[in-house]
Amino acid sequence: MTNHLDGNVLAGALSEVFTADVTSARARCGGCGRMGALAEAMVYTNAPGLVARCAGCDQVLATIVDTGDRLILSLAGLSAIELTRPLSTR
Repeated sequence: MTNHLDGNVLAGALSEVFTADVTSARARCGGCGRMGALAEAMVYTNAPGLVARCAGCDQVLATIVDTGDRLILSLAGLSAIELTRPLSTR
């Protein structure tokens, strides 16, 4: 595989879908069960989109493809995402 960036590179693309900063959310890998911030994922950009892989087992966690008029998002490799609610909505 080629060089990768960390999961913080997903912030811009995911901000179009989620109102919260999802890169700080805790996510569970569906492969190895590793739980950690999505920002800890290894993100590869040398594909038609962004490919986020687990830092523990290298399983694909998420893919994001921007086609211009659509955003195609797959979170198939995640078994859970834990988002913290802002204090104002608790």
